[in-house]
Amino acid sequence: MSKQAFQICFLFKRIFKLRVAEPPEEIEQLFDQFSENGTMSVDNLLKFMIYYQKEETAKKEDAQEIFNSLRHLNIFQRKGLHFDAFFRYLYGDHNLPIPNKVVHHDMDFPLAHYFLYTGHNSYLTGNQLSSDSSSKPIIKALRRGVRVIELDLWPNSEKNDVEVCHGGTLTAPVDLNKCLHAIRDHAFDASEYPVVITFEDHLPPNLQDKVAKMVAKTFGTMLYRPESENLEEFPSPNSLKRKILISTKPPKEYLQTQDSKGKGNAQMLKTSSKKEVAQTERLYSRTGSDTIDEGQVDEGELIEEEDEENAVPEYRNLIAIHATKLKDGLAKVLGSDQSKAKRLSMSEQQLENAIYIHGSEIVRFTQRNLLRIYPKGTRILSTNYDPHVGWGHGAQMVAFNMQGTGKYLWIMQGMFRANGGCGYVKKPEFLLKNGLQSDVFDPNEPWHVQTHLKVKIYQGEGWHLDFGRTAFDQCSPPDFFIKLGIAGVPADTYRREKSRVVVDQWAPVWNEEFTFPLAVPELAVLRIEVFDYDQAKTNDFAGQTCLPVSELKSGIRAVPLHDEKGDQYRHTRLLMRFQFD
Repeated sequence: MSKQAFQICFLFKRIFKLRVAEPPEEIEQLFDQFSENGTMSVDNLLKFMIYYQKEETAKKEDAQEIFNSLRHLNIFQRKGLHFDAFFRYLYGDHNLPIPNKVVHHDMDFPLAHYFLYTGHNSYLTGNQLSSDSSSKPIIKALRRGVRVIELDLWPNSEKNDVEVCHGGTLTAPVDLNKCLHAIRDHAFDASEYPVVITFEDHLPPNLQDKVAKMVAKTFGTMLYRPESENLEEFPSPNSLKRKILISTKPPKEYLQTQDSKGKGNAQMLKTSSKKEVAQTERLYSRTGSDTIDEGQVDEGELIEEEDEENAVPEYRNLIAIHATKLKDGLAKVLGSDQSKAKRLSMSEQQLENAIYIHGSEIVRFTQRNLLRIYPKGTRILSTNYDPHVGWGHGAQMVAFNMQGTGKYLWIMQGMFRANGGCGYVKKPEFLLKNGLQSDVFDPNEPWHVQTHLKVKIYQGEGWHLDFGRTAFDQCSPPDFFIKLGIAGVPADTYRREKSRVVVDQWAPVWNEEFTFPLAVPELAVLRIEVFDYDQAKTNDFAGQTCLPVSELKSGIRAVPLHDEKGDQYRHTRLLMRFQFD
């Protein structure tokens, strides 16, 4: 048992023993139940996996693979697992709470039947006003499994080339070619399912023609070109494997677009220095606000667009997913001819305003068409919003600022850990149910509890390996506690739970159980956050994860934790049990 010394003052030190958490008595009893004479054979382990962990499809080969993964440990015995080896298996990568890298949803339905992992302003490295544009955030997003990349296309200062930037702001541009090559080279690093590029286009016809040639040359046979502009339904993810799809709707002449932005923040920024913008950002950071007054920032996605017929033919032929507009009002779009599958974009605020009147109509629209929701333009610090408002109404493309942090981004990452992390999650059947108007799911109707999720937290380990000795406290080991909650439809989000604080322990033991009633488990995400308690100031962040409830495995599971950006810690994890009534 090792020790740690913490300086209290110039003359005194406190010595703390680094304890290893003892296995819970409940787990010792389980080992006794499924072992013989203190040894668990391959057959015994298989029984444990099937009958206690509820892995009904587990085979002897799966249990043997676990045995093989433990052979390098000194605690492994040739005849079978002793208790220490069994306990290490429970904490290991063969015992994770969701299926690991296995695509198991039916991928042969049209694209409109899936939620897509969607980015917003994918080229930005930071805030929405003054950060640099780069291909690096695009690569990072694709490696995380993001399947929808957004690029804003603008003429350069000489009007003879195309650059990518957040127009009307001080964001530095990046060359379009760099962005396209980054997508080509990394589109399928994390998933072989299709990548959609949404262009927010502010180009005149001559530059649209240039983009068409650039896109065709860069992607070649990777580029999906539909046989007809009038698709009744979109192709399936399976039929589009390793394909790139372009989605856009060409706008009016870019000069008119620039004029329209005079009502927003462009004029203010033309007379502002980067120093002034930085001062503004610091002000919002200090006040804790992530937005500014709604009238100060224009939302580029709301710019009215011209008919596609006026676009360059080569450019039009690139478009696999045709965007439509809200020019004539939402009611007309929702009630328009549904013979042609299309994409509609709405801001988070537009959606929130629309769902009270058009909830069921929006759900019906998304059964064949794609609905993209994007952050309101006032989110200058690249924060995000509640994605469940969109998901609960069938919106497939809930677009997020992937370069930020915060609970909503963690929820987004958690949702798309489902289905092997491939970036496509099949929508629940109740969102796809068609027929008479009364048969379509109405999100505004009250929900009834369908099941209860019981969550038991046994203990945790690994912080002393992933964090420095004084990362949480200068004078003692950390005092960890856990917050638990459900992100989902409103009926499922009211309950928040918190564990007790375990004082001065790098390997805390809680042994606490909590129950969450669930009305819509298909859309629920379990939120887990760990903090170091601090009486005098804000509690220190010590790890988080979000898990899709629809894919949670029953039984005792090892739950890896992630940092604030969503990157998994190497060692830090919790030992938990999940049960459904």
